[in-house]
Amino acid sequence: MKQKSHSGMKKRIHFSSGGKAKFRKPCRNHLLFGKSKRQKRSFRKGVNADETNVSEIKRLLPNYL
Repeated sequence: MKQKSHSGMKKRIHFSSGGKAKFRKPCRNHLLFGKSKRQKRSFRKGVNADETNVSEIKRLLPNYL
């Protein structure tokens, strides 16, 4: 039987052209008036997933790598 991908992970992780997993930083949707401009500016950039989590991402998204 074909292994299914994790639906929640599909929505949160995207892959760069080099095959690295990228995701959006959390805490950027609401209560922004209490956060500094510098912090809000850093939220715009995507972040590469840490090497310690790559094996878990590969297990949850078997058909994407």
